[in-house]
Amino acid sequence: MPTHRREFIRKLTLGGSALATGLPVFATAPNEEALAHSAQMLEQTPSFNMCGYAAPKLDVVRIGIVGLGMRGSDAVGRLAYIDGVEIIALCDKYADRIAGAQKTLAAVNRPIAKEYSGEEGWKALCESNDIDLVYIVTPWSLHTPIAVYAMKNGKHAATEVPAALTLEQCWELVDTSEKTKRHCMMLENCCYDFFELLTLNMSRQGLFGDIVHAEGAYVHDLSTGWLFNKKAYADMWRLKENIGKNGSLYPTHGLGPVAQCMNINRGDLMEHLVSMSTGDFSLAPLAAELSAKDQFFQPFAGKNYRGNMNNTMIRTVKGKTILIQHDVSTPRPYSRIHLVSGTKGMAQKWPGPAKIAFGHNWIKPEELKSLEEKYTLPIVKHIGAIAKEVGGHGGMDFIMDWRLIDCLRNGLPLDQDVYDAASWSSIVPLSILSTQKRSRTIDIPDFTRGNWKKNQPVNLTLEGGATTGVRTDKPALKM
Repeated sequence: MPTHRREFIRKLTLGGSALATGLPVFATAPNEEALAHSAQMLEQTPSFNMCGYAAPKLDVVRIGIVGLGMRGSDAVGRLAYIDGVEIIALCDKYADRIAGAQKTLAAVNRPIAKEYSGEEGWKALCESNDIDLVYIVTPWSLHTPIAVYAMKNGKHAATEVPAALTLEQCWELVDTSEKTKRHCMMLENCCYDFFELLTLNMSRQGLFGDIVHAEGAYVHDLSTGWLFNKKAYADMWRLKENIGKNGSLYPTHGLGPVAQCMNINRGDLMEHLVSMSTGDFSLAPLAAELSAKDQFFQPFAGKNYRGNMNNTMIRTVKGKTILIQHDVSTPRPYSRIHLVSGTKGMAQKWPGPAKIAFGHNWIKPEELKSLEEKYTLPIVKHIGAIAKEVGGHGGMDFIMDWRLIDCLRNGLPLDQDVYDAASWSSIVPLSILSTQKRSRTIDIPDFTRGNWKKNQPVNLTLEGGATTGVRTDKPALKM
C-alpha cells in the first residue's frame, strides 16, 4: 500500500482502539475497509467530469416517480404543473398510494401513469425504455440503490436528501454518474429558498467580501408529531434512522445553501471535520413512556438513540469554516440558521426574519428591501411568484423542480451535480465516525478528485433556458 494511502487511512482511523472497548459500531460509520476503498478511489483519475456537464436536450422530460408518501405525493402535483413534462410511471411499495397519485394526475388533466409496486417495483421502472428521469422520494436507505440503478439503465436521477448514507455509496454515485454521463442531482430544495438565493447572489457580487465562516442547521422537533407518529413515516423508518447512529444525520438542508455561497467543489473544498453530540435526553425516555401505554412502541424501548444536538464543524482547504447543527428532538422553534459571514458583511435567517449587516448593527428594513430589489436573481423574478402560488415549502420546492426540468429540456448543466450530492451527504457517515471517536478530526474525501480547482461556480443566470412554461391547472399541495 502506498505511503500516502496508509497515511490517509491512519488519520481517519485514529482512535480505532475504542472499538475494542465495547463501544457500539454504528451502521453508517466507515470501517477500515470503507476507508481503504475511499483512499483507492481518490487515487483514480475521474472517468469524466460531471461538473458543468450539459446532457443532450430533452424536448419532453419523461419522469418516473418512486416513493409516494408525504414528499412524493406532493412531488407528483408539482411536476404535473410544469410544461414539457410527462409523468410516465408511479411506483410505491404500497399500491394504495399509487391510486392517490393517479387521482392527483387526473385532477390536473394528466393521463394515467404506469404503475409499479412491491418491494422492488422500482427496478422494473428503472429498466423501462420510456423514462428519462427517475425522481426518488423514498426512505433514505433506498436513495443510492435506486439512483445507481437508474443511471446504469440510462436515466438521469434526482434523489431526495441525503443522497447517500455511507462513503461507499457516495463513491458509487460519483463513479456511476461519471461512467454513464447521467446526471445525479440531490434534491436539496433549501438551495432554492428565496433568501438563500438572494445571499448566494450577494456573495457572488462581493457584498460580504471574502466569506470566512458560515452556519447551517436542521433544527426541527420531529419527536412526538413525526418520529413516534404511527401515521407519519411508513414502517416507522424515520424513527429507526435515529437508533444506533450518533452524528449529523440530516446535514444538507443547512449545508447546501452555504456550500454554494462558498463555492465548495468549485474553487474551494471541504477538507476535514470534527463532530460532537450531546447525550440523548428525550427520545429514549419518550420511547419508554409510549411503550408502557401502547404495545406498538415496545420494540423501540431500550434502544440507543442519537444525541439531541449534534454540532459538526468543517474546515475548507482555503481556511474557511462551516458549522452544521442537527436537532430533531428538543422543543425549539424551527431553524435552518443560514448564516454567511465575510470580511465586509454578513447575512442571517432562521430563526426569525432575514437580516443583513455591514457593521455592528443590522441594516434597516428599507435598506434590506432595496438590496432585495437589486440582487434578486433572474430565476426568482421569472418563476418566484408562480412558485409561491403553487407552493411546496413556500415555493422553493417548485423553483427547484422547474429549474431541474428547464435545464434538462435546454441541455444546461444542473445547479447541483453528483459531487455536491456525494460531498454534502458524506457528512452523515463522517460525523458519525468523528462523534464515535470522541470528536477526532476526520478527513473529507475530495469527490471531484482535484477538479474543484478548475470547476466553475453555479451559473445563476437564465441564459440558454427559461423556455419551460407552467399549466393552468394548479395542484393542491399539502406543504
